[in-house]
Amino acid sequence: MAESPSPATLALTLTSQPSVAGMDPHHQDDCSENGLARGNGETNGPPAKRSRPTPPLPRITAAEIAEEFSHHDLAVARINNGSFGSCPGSVLSAQAIWQRLFLRQPDAFFFNHLQPGLLRSRSIVKDLINAADVDEVSLVDNATTAAAIVLQHVSWAFSEGVFHKGDAVVMLHYAYGAVKKSIHAYVARAGGHVIEVPLPFPVSSDEEIIQEFRKALDLGKANGRRVRLAVIDHVTSMPSVVIPVKELTKICRQEGVDQVFVDAAHAIGNVEVDVQDIDADFYTSNLHKWFFCPPSVAFLHTKKCSSSASCLHHPVVSQEYGKGLPLESAWIGTRDYSSQLVVPSVIDFVNRFDGGILGIRTRNHEKVVEMGMMLAQAWGTFLGSPPEMCCSMIMVALPGSLGVSSEKDALKLRSLLRDEYRVEVPIHYHRPKDTETVLQNGHSDVTGYVRISYQVYNTVDDYYRLRDAVHKLVNDGFNCGMLPSK
Repeated sequence: MAESPSPATLALTLTSQPSVAGMDPHHQDDCSENGLARGNGETNGPPAKRSRPTPPLPRITAAEIAEEFSHHDLAVARINNGSFGSCPGSVLSAQAIWQRLFLRQPDAFFFNHLQPGLLRSRSIVKDLINAADVDEVSLVDNATTAAAIVLQHVSWAFSEGVFHKGDAVVMLHYAYGAVKKSIHAYVARAGGHVIEVPLPFPVSSDEEIIQEFRKALDLGKANGRRVRLAVIDHVTSMPSVVIPVKELTKICRQEGVDQVFVDAAHAIGNVEVDVQDIDADFYTSNLHKWFFCPPSVAFLHTKKCSSSASCLHHPVVSQEYGKGLPLESAWIGTRDYSSQLVVPSVIDFVNRFDGGILGIRTRNHEKVVEMGMMLAQAWGTFLGSPPEMCCSMIMVALPGSLGVSSEKDALKLRSLLRDEYRVEVPIHYHRPKDTETVLQNGHSDVTGYVRISYQVYNTVDDYYRLRDAVHKLVNDGFNCGMLPSK
């Protein structure tokens, strides 16, 4: 894995980087008047190696972890890492150095530092996800941007007659809301037929998901249609469940699905990611959710052998258009690229933990399962899925007496926990089926679930506060019908 400078030496390391051929951001053509050219779309070479190896970092202590996240609101039990992630202070310090380097001399930053820094980050991501080539990895703002890149390409295929009107795109019912809307905005508008896979929840096995997915593919192929794209979550957001992406991708290959896009917004730092093993055409994950980068940055992996690899374009068109997605994404105009440049500093941070990022995600999973079981036992409820289908997030059923009867109720109850009890946790409303009478572990009235996260900064007291807040609400005879309508 590529070596990375520590925050204390980052500025010195940057000033020693070799100059990079580039283009003035205000010019649309090669900068021949400056004696510079970058018209062939090739990536820049790797930065020069440092002369001496970096000594191993000392193992981080509990006090140092607390210091790294001391910028958090310590009055809040923050058990919602899944929504926005978290960034340690040492990485924020490295980000500030990059920002000041740009502000001090923007031209030198653009010509000398930006592209080598982005290539260094992409190289690290390439190793983390076991990509075959660094040119398969592009850095973008977030997974929603990555989805727009892929879906824009699919939309063009429908509009240009490569795909036939009425051909299908399959997505999970619990796909992220912005991605679902993007599918309709790009694909349905261009003539694609959108099919949602109705996933069960609570869920007890991968096989339940696989069966529903097969049914959706059969529906997509009805009446002579082709399934042109399958959009599969690696970890669904709400409710949170780890999806068997490798198995579903294999089924897509067997059933003749043209392309597979895995939306893995919650994956890296949270579950194992091996893009060669998963074998999807496109795979994206945020680096700011579970990999400690500042917001916002994600990667989009595009399999080099895919026929679509050379046809993908960033929706923000710059002078880099047509030079390959990695370079198009590496310059979309003047903006703050610092969150994409600090990946080496994140590696320094995670390597202070036993086992690095693997050790972190393993311990996070074990702790979130332990906390989920503690809450379920305290409330007399159950988990939304077995532990092996969870990552560093887990769904825990709320007592039915709270009366969560709509998504609005879920949001209002969440606000109550935030404002009155200083607990930040998402709440999922599960709409029971009209014919649903099946008891879940003896409960027929459960309609609300909390999604708890566990990250390195969390302590057991955070979850005790949630436990006690719900106990108080139940003991006080509270239900969501008592909350104001607005």
